[in-house]
Amino acid sequence: MRDESPLDQFRSVLTGTARALADEPEIEVAWTADAPGQAGMALRVPMPPRALPAAQVAEARGFADSMALKLRLHNAALHQARAPGEPVARAVYDAVEQVRYEALGSEGYAGIRGNIGAATDMRMLSDPIARASRAEEVPLQSAVAMLLRERLTGQPVPESARLGADMVRSWIDARAGDDFAALAATLDDQKAFQQLTLDLLGHLELTQPTDAPETDSDEDEGEDQDDGEEQPDDSEGSEEQNPSEMAGDTSDGGEDSEQDQEPSEAEDSADADMADDGQEGMLPTRPNRPWTDIPDGFDYKAYTEQFDEVIAASDLCDEEELTRLRAYLDAQMKGLQSVVTRLANRLQRRLMAQQNRSWDFDQEEGIVDAARLARVVISPGHSLSYKIERDVEFKDTVVTLLIDNSGSMRGRPISIAAISADILARTLERCGVKTEVLGFTTRAWKGGQSREAWLLGGKPANPGRLNDLRHIVYKKADEPWRRARKNLGLMMREGLLKENIDGEALLWAHSRLLARPEDRRILMVISDGAPVDDSTLSVNSAGYLEQHLRKVIDWIEKQSPVQLVAIGIGHDVTRYYRRAVTIMDVEQLGGTIVEQLADLFEDD
Repeated sequence: MRDESPLDQFRSVLTGTARALADEPEIEVAWTADAPGQAGMALRVPMPPRALPAAQVAEARGFADSMALKLRLHNAALHQARAPGEPVARAVYDAVEQVRYEALGSEGYAGIRGNIGAATDMRMLSDPIARASRAEEVPLQSAVAMLLRERLTGQPVPESARLGADMVRSWIDARAGDDFAALAATLDDQKAFQQLTLDLLGHLELTQPTDAPETDSDEDEGEDQDDGEEQPDDSEGSEEQNPSEMAGDTSDGGEDSEQDQEPSEAEDSADADMADDGQEGMLPTRPNRPWTDIPDGFDYKAYTEQFDEVIAASDLCDEEELTRLRAYLDAQMKGLQSVVTRLANRLQRRLMAQQNRSWDFDQEEGIVDAARLARVVISPGHSLSYKIERDVEFKDTVVTLLIDNSGSMRGRPISIAAISADILARTLERCGVKTEVLGFTTRAWKGGQSREAWLLGGKPANPGRLNDLRHIVYKKADEPWRRARKNLGLMMREGLLKENIDGEALLWAHSRLLARPEDRRILMVISDGAPVDDSTLSVNSAGYLEQHLRKVIDWIEKQSPVQLVAIGIGHDVTRYYRRAVTIMDVEQLGGTIVEQLADLFEDD
């Protein structure tokens, strides 16, 4: 057996440490290239480089230590029972609780203290507080958490967050300075700490004051609180009472604050579906709103294309990881390959039938007809003993599979899409039909460098698309399947799937098809709903991405020589595409692709 790599050994040690720290023998630690997250006993921490540099090792340890301390020192049911319904108040409530169990677990353990400090530094680098240039841009949950951490542990606010925290320090100290001192005395009592946190939220004017705290009836309060969460109208007034500079600028930083809430919310719900993904809070929603007419003046644009990329799958990870991901995909194919292969063979028979040779018999010249050999022997001079091959008009064809690589495809849908693309590429190659496999997503959640540039540029109104595109080439049309087969495993990579901007992806795939010399060009889109990018939709008109997608589809279907077909997974895409089918079970995807392609070939 091959020896474990240093990275595998480190993960084993990290798992053992987390189990001991949390006193939970079932904990499993896994690497992730995406944001760290926790779901039940599954901990996902940032994967350090192979050389295991000290800084990245400390960050990974810090996230694992924090999640383990949460399992050991945090009562999720108690925390949820008293949670406020107002979004900003809930974000601060969650952040303060995280500071509590991290500070309590760090007492007397310099290693844990240093590790969590490294993880906090990393977290603050991507937090909106690091980008804030004015007080109204500072997310309140981050500022309160960092100032409370400073008071409880003596550790200074991380350098990246210091400027933002200083902008609101005096405002917070004036209202919650005494609360910080009281919280420091109740670290080991979550119930008492929770009540003081609710007082702090009231002093910061994030919640409405209550006449009686009723601390002795937590279960009744939990029921009342649940009822309150179902009536958001009751909480709107409290948000309006907050000073605008301290409300966290919900129009700009609200999406980021949701990300900060994810770990605690994921564990509080703790159901089986959440355990599969661990980062559901980051997944884009699929609005699928009823459509209205596109306004005549609608004009789509991108704020900047500087950070967009078109990249080969092999350039997104190294050869060893691609091999591992391909092996994982092959394991997924075991239960499905027979069904999809059988349907793919049906497609091959249909295509080969159109390419079968046909002959004109009883010709005076040409190739000797084997059925007339007796006549040739008996009477060599007899005519009409030959045959001529008839030309068959089967157009050269290229098929592009454009696969939605958004976060909502995570799990079973993306596995089925990758498996179907793999089998179709092999089948069509045997039939002489070239196949290209493309994917589309974004480089970051909620904006990336494009949003950073927009913020630095003064946040102009209606900036257009505000995220960094990532268009992936899994297999080129002229590339043999055997050379590209590993690339399809990349869809199984944990951190790949983010948000989706379908309109520009269609234009990209369409332009690649137009450059092809084949007579017949087919573009098949596999998606599971409407385009979603939180950063873009938060600063543009409603339905901005959906409007663009409809205009692109309308243009391709009416004016382009490219044949367009779409398959929707779990969502109705027939509202967008003229030729489309919707499936509710991903198991149907392979067969549906085959049937749609077969119909396109037969209709032509």
